[in-house]
Amino acid sequence: MKRAIFRQHGDPAKVIEIIEEDDPTPGPGEVRVRNQVMTINPADLLSIEGRYGAEPITLPATPGVGAYGIVDAVGEGVTRLSVGDAVLPVGGGFWADTLILHERMAPKAPAGADPEQAALMRANPGTAHLMLSDIVDLQPGDWVVQNAANSNVGRMVIRFARERGLHTVNIVRRADVAEALTADGADVVIVDEGQDLAAAITAAADGAPKLALDAVGGTATRALGAALADRGTVVAYGLLSGQPNEMDARDVVFRDVRLQGFWLFDWYRTATPEKMRDLHAFLEAKLAEGVLQTDVDARYPLDQIKEAVAHAARGGRNGKILLEGDHNA
Repeated sequence: MKRAIFRQHGDPAKVIEIIEEDDPTPGPGEVRVRNQVMTINPADLLSIEGRYGAEPITLPATPGVGAYGIVDAVGEGVTRLSVGDAVLPVGGGFWADTLILHERMAPKAPAGADPEQAALMRANPGTAHLMLSDIVDLQPGDWVVQNAANSNVGRMVIRFARERGLHTVNIVRRADVAEALTADGADVVIVDEGQDLAAAITAAADGAPKLALDAVGGTATRALGAALADRGTVVAYGLLSGQPNEMDARDVVFRDVRLQGFWLFDWYRTATPEKMRDLHAFLEAKLAEGVLQTDVDARYPLDQIKEAVAHAARGGRNGKILLEGDHNA
């Protein structure tokens, strides 16, 4: 089998490599999964760079939090899965063509789902849905503002908000993406060209937003906080700028604008089984309805991991970069 690893933090295209290992055999309660699709997310690249996560990573490490695979062997005592079942692995370390998982960490993929879209189903759409539903009490007609709106999380936020009757102000860096975001349901698209973003957001929204979603950090956080209504909330969920989140003390002290974080991995660590089932049921329903359809910019075999992560790190993409396993049918 083949696995991608990095032995030190640094430029993903330079430190990532492929190693070969003996084909593993599942033990009691375990299944062997042959990955067909693996996703590349910004968090994966930041993790390789050493700029993501609350705790140091034990090296060498294998990135990857999204995948779609087929069970091809089962261990003693496995009752829920059979050879041939399609699954969506839960956890991490999925940039490998073969995985050994406990059967509880290999939930079945939705029946008939497209493998690529199923692999992309959980991480970004789950983040978007939970940030809209679990943090601020939003009612139809309320406004939400977000940056990095052309990201996959951003586009899911727009679609989910539209379905709930919420309005969105969406900040992007490229004017050419505005048409696609409008088609998704964006009410307002603002191209960040160095203007006073807080003033632009306030002018665009028909009522100050209650919620801001920040994937950038640094001064971008300050602009979002300044545009919110009193007692509004900025949710920081990304680190694209690499800079600490900034907030104006006047907004924090005198208007009670709050900054809090969201990390899907931590949500999974603390969520009840009922909440996890509710989330997965929601995502499966939206996948079946076509709401979760994600554009794919390019696909690379796992052997071309360096080219794949270099492509994923480039700006100007119009979709996800995916990895393909060596066991694809």
